[in-house]
Amino acid sequence: METTEVRPAYTLPADVAAAIRNAVVGTVAQRERAVRMMTKAAEAYDRHRFEEAVRHIRPVTDLAPTVAEVRETAGLAAYRAEQWNLAKANLLAHHELTQDPSHLPLVMDCDRAHRRYRAVEKTFEMLEEEGADADTLAEGRIVMASSFADRREYTKAIEILTRAGALKSLRNPGYRHIRLWYTLADVFDRAGDASSAREMFARVVAAEPDAYDAAARLADLGIVDRRKTRPQRTRPVSKKRDV
Repeated sequence: METTEVRPAYTLPADVAAAIRNAVVGTVAQRERAVRMMTKAAEAYDRHRFEEAVRHIRPVTDLAPTVAEVRETAGLAAYRAEQWNLAKANLLAHHELTQDPSHLPLVMDCDRAHRRYRAVEKTFEMLEEEGADADTLAEGRIVMASSFADRREYTKAIEILTRAGALKSLRNPGYRHIRLWYTLADVFDRAGDASSAREMFARVVAAEPDAYDAAARLADLGIVDRRKTRPQRTRPVSKKRDV
């Protein structure tokens, strides 16, 4: 007889639950409801049910807008659900509460999705000024370069990626290096530089054969009669395609 696996009950970290209870102005029942909704949102997010997570956490952001973890979860869930304006609002709120710049590249990505390129540049300037770590800064450069490529400013896109070290050949590249290589390959491809694009896609595939669609694009570049141009890609890139 088959048995159904029972998942353990999902619980919030105690400090997050306490912060929500302290932030909610209302009855005990309202505080506990906020904790339950946050729990459901966090569980849905962890299981990649992003639209469900957004639904659950919306009332919590109204009841406990000063809790950083609430704003972060709301922003990340909305980002994954491609609700760009909602994601931007919550991620900026998280930044204001914590001064943590780690999600600023996602804010840039949200503006890029709406072609608000000046806003992308302003957030990138903020990211550089705040001394973000190498991984976060690399993500910001990826989005900034992609926004230049959207506008066919390929020279600027290539310059920002090469300044980030995207042309360096590494024996043991990390996650950010592969992302930089892929983005540079994409920009070369969009600029019509098939030879450089082929070299960079080959580097990505050698390091991580299943990374993104690099293998397919490399194969495409090997076709003699390949199209010289590709449709403009404006889909946000930062942290959306896992290696």
